[in-house]
Amino acid sequence: MLKQRILTALALMIILLAVILSGSLTAFVILLMLGLGAATWEITRIFEYRYPFAYAYVAAIVLAILITTAKSSLYVFLACFAVISWIVFFIPSLFFKVSTDLGMITRFFERIYYVCIFCSFLAAAFLYRLSWLLLLSIFILVSAADSGAYFAGRKFGKRKLAPEISPGKTWEGVVGGLISTVLISVASVFVPMLEMSITVMLYNALGWGGMIATVVVLAAVSVTGDLQESRFKRRRGIKDSGSILPGHGGILDRIDSLVPVLPMVVLIHIFIT
Repeated sequence: MLKQRILTALALMIILLAVILSGSLTAFVILLMLGLGAATWEITRIFEYRYPFAYAYVAAIVLAILITTAKSSLYVFLACFAVISWIVFFIPSLFFKVSTDLGMITRFFERIYYVCIFCSFLAAAFLYRLSWLLLLSIFILVSAADSGAYFAGRKFGKRKLAPEISPGKTWEGVVGGLISTVLISVASVFVPMLEMSITVMLYNALGWGGMIATVVVLAAVSVTGDLQESRFKRRRGIKDSGSILPGHGGILDRIDSLVPVLPMVVLIHIFIT
């Protein structure tokens, strides 16, 4: 399982790097369209909506249209919407028991969650236009948090983080993810070619304390993204959002941690520049 997980992660990394380093906005938009289409198909199946392919097709087309026509103000507005939604709705919901009730409140949460997924893809396009290195550094930070949590949890995990939502996650894993994120962030400051990475930008604007505090918050928020998707799956009795990625599950299982982080980074970037 671990070998399969690592091989899949490497394959995804190669594809992502090839597209990002190509410098082609068209190639990157196509990658985003494919990613959003797959994530939409998966989430509509989890929510048990009819015609998941139609949802996926329309979402991908709308994304492409907005990326090519929308002004920066729309990106910022949607980033604000996503961040506020996460703070007001999704983080507090993690403290409540998982219910199988599929009433109006649940449907409302589902729709807001999907809008947040859409906003995260738009945020990725916004950040890519600013700097491919900025976007790539965010992916690396979230991956460091995820990988650190995975290995620390397997080695030291004892205290369950949210047993009803995700039985495999532990507090020790969360701490391991935070530590790995901080270590990578500190190390990146000393690499001259990483001036446009999120960590170096934070360091230049806020100093050591501000940079470390911000990346810790981002890493912690990425955990809530993972938990929220798990909450939706748990309500439907589903283990993985899909099976397209061996060892990881579906596309949404791979990007769930990024869903709340990318819009937040858009606002952070505006604040520090």
